[in-house]
Amino acid sequence: MTSVAIYARVSSARQKKDQTIGSQTAALRAHAAGRHLELPEEWVFEDEGHSGATLVRPALERLRDLVAQVGVDVVLCYAPDRLARKFAYQALLIEEFARAGTRVEFVRGPRGDSPEDQLMVQFQGMFAEYEKAQLMERYRRGKTYRARSGSVTRAASR
Repeated sequence: MTSVAIYARVSSARQKKDQTIGSQTAALRAHAAGRHLELPEEWVFEDEGHSGATLVRPALERLRDLVAQVGVDVVLCYAPDRLARKFAYQALLIEEFARAGTRVEFVRGPRGDSPEDQLMVQFQGMFAEYEKAQLMERYRRGKTYRARSGSVTRAASR
């Protein structure tokens, strides 16, 4: 039977509070079950409240160690931007896993290894990185505006 590990991630405190990681994990479990993949319970990796713009995430580090040491047939992730928000990080992780004999599959995204599928993963990675940059710029602009207009209280600015 094909072995699978699943990886889910949410970055914001609001997503953590709303338990959106639970919906990702449920979708990943259902996908694995539908494909008759063997999923040991200890191979469910969840990073709650960790940005995809960095590779330093506790569950991701444990997953990388597992793939390197034990070997896993498939790493299942909901979408490319859940694996990483930076295209270079997505490519690095996919290549690292491939060197260990592990393929990465996405529930929402390209499903094959064709050149077209790989191109779609790359496009999705670039768009995710762009979206993250846009969100950060809007946040920065809003924060600056609130500070200049005096709507930031002294206690909130500490």
